[in-house]
Amino acid sequence: MTGKERYEHIEIPAQLASVMESAQRKAAARKRSMRMMRYSSVVAAAVALLFVINIPTVANALSKVPVVGSIVQVLQFGGGGEVTDGVTVGTEASEDVFKIHFDQEGQSVSSVPAYTVDHRDAPNRLIFTFNGVRNFDYETIKKDMLALPLVKDVYENVILDDSAMRFVVELKDGVKHTVSEYKDPGYIELKLTSTGEPVTPQEVFYIRSEEMPQGESLAILEEIYIEDDVTFIKTASSNFIAVIGGFDTREEAEQKLSEISARESYSDDLRIDSWMSNERPD
Repeated sequence: MTGKERYEHIEIPAQLASVMESAQRKAAARKRSMRMMRYSSVVAAAVALLFVINIPTVANALSKVPVVGSIVQVLQFGGGGEVTDGVTVGTEASEDVFKIHFDQEGQSVSSVPAYTVDHRDAPNRLIFTFNGVRNFDYETIKKDMLALPLVKDVYENVILDDSAMRFVVELKDGVKHTVSEYKDPGYIELKLTSTGEPVTPQEVFYIRSEEMPQGESLAILEEIYIEDDVTFIKTASSNFIAVIGGFDTREEAEQKLSEISARESYSDDLRIDSWMSNERPD
């Protein structure tokens, strides 16, 4: 017997017809139910919209709601964005949320410029770096950031690249953060929350430079020690230092400094220091 003949001689169970008929009735009922739900949703939405737009205060508020883009990612540290050039930065602060907007030639960009966000302790701080940005109103960013109740300080880092910008956001103790990247339009949203729990300070050890004003001298140190993950901290006297670390013990810091000082290019410009995690260095 051929395959076709075997197929034609398959015995169909007697109850199959009734099962199929029952399934068809259920499917038809589901379709009617779905149509009614969709229709009801449309009607409800139309009624709600009609109700809202006829209340002047609500309509006025809605007219000011910005178009929210599509979320790309949420992170605590890392990076993203796309390579751009000549982007202008704008900001918006509200309670514990800070938004960084970008536009080019007066138009909102679809994606944010390439960026990184780094989180460090002692003190608790975020380091934002944006590339492809040439119009950067740091004073406005600082003013808007300091309006957030969980922000302790904001300061700029000088970079030897006129198409890049970096600033540091020092947070109060026990403050957590999330950074969200959006597109269409492209913007960054920083959200801060407080744990409400006391934080026990700890001694942290760093390899540090001498303090100096913000400027190219610090930026040059970044170029020299870039492989050592150098960052910059504002001191108690409002100057700045380059730091490598921090380490839990002095022995760890000494071992790293020994490694650095063995290089031919080392000019004996670093030393080991420590301070409490909730304080600034002297």
